[in-house]
Amino acid sequence: MLSVYLAGEIHTNWREEIAEGAQNFNVIFTSPVTDHEASDDCGVKIMGSEELKFWHDHKGAKLNAIRTRKYIEEADVVVVRFGDKYKQWNAAFEAGYAAALGKSIIVMHGADHQHALKEVDASALAVVETSQQVVEILEYIEKGTLPA
Repeated sequence: MLSVYLAGEIHTNWREEIAEGAQNFNVIFTSPVTDHEASDDCGVKIMGSEELKFWHDHKGAKLNAIRTRKYIEEADVVVVRFGDKYKQWNAAFEAGYAAALGKSIIVMHGADHQHALKEVDASALAVVETSQQVVEILEYIEKGTLPA
């Protein structure tokens, strides 16, 4: 069973596209919490409210890091998606953490992010633009065959 962690932006359906394309593969997918509100508020919902937004965010970030670290450490492959909207510092962290652990990384982003992400791309074993390309890479990894 190939374990793939799907990291990065949470505002599009790229994870579902990959899971659907790989439904006949022997792959298990994990990811961060993709419910933005739950991800932001988990710390204060579980450990109590904070007066300052900094501490509110700090609690949530630490709880999310527990999940992120666990699943990246268990992953064979880490796919990191950088989307068009928002500054995705979490995706950069996930890519860096995976690289520090020596994980196989696939980075996905549009051509417009090429220059800004050149160091992240340099840590990847593959850089792609589409979910379909990720599916084809996973097929090649698992089956050793090229797409039809």
